[in-house]
Amino acid sequence: MTEIFESAGIALLYGLVGFVVMAVGFIALDLVTPGKLFHVVWTDRNRGAAVLLSGQTIAVGLVIEQSIRASESELGLGYGLASTLLYGLAGVAVMTLISYVVGTLAPGRLGAAALDDSGDRPHPAAWVQAAMYIGTAFMVGAAVS
Repeated sequence: MTEIFESAGIALLYGLVGFVVMAVGFIALDLVTPGKLFHVVWTDRNRGAAVLLSGQTIAVGLVIEQSIRASESELGLGYGLASTLLYGLAGVAVMTLISYVVGTLAPGRLGAAALDDSGDRPHPAAWVQAAMYIGTAFMVGAAVS
């Protein structure tokens, strides 16, 4: 029975680390998209912003998952938690950098185009940027494992 409580505690700690990385990812996405992301998604109900946030959240989750798997062989719980945090933050940094670079190469502002909610569907740029986050997560995840 002790093992169950120990495993649950470890899962809780990794969950908290994952939550911190997710929060940093949200802040990073908020910085590179026009407007306040929380308001744009939940109040304005912008579909493009929801697509971006969904893709980025899945991507960060993939990086965290690979980081936790890689930390299983690490030296102790503290080291595993720290490496998961650092790998996760590195993933967020790479995703944000790639988003910024592609945004400068795309015609107009990629973030503004992705949030263009004038049609009946999200702008194609929202899907491209969301897929870019997920693709980057696979790259970072492979590097971590």
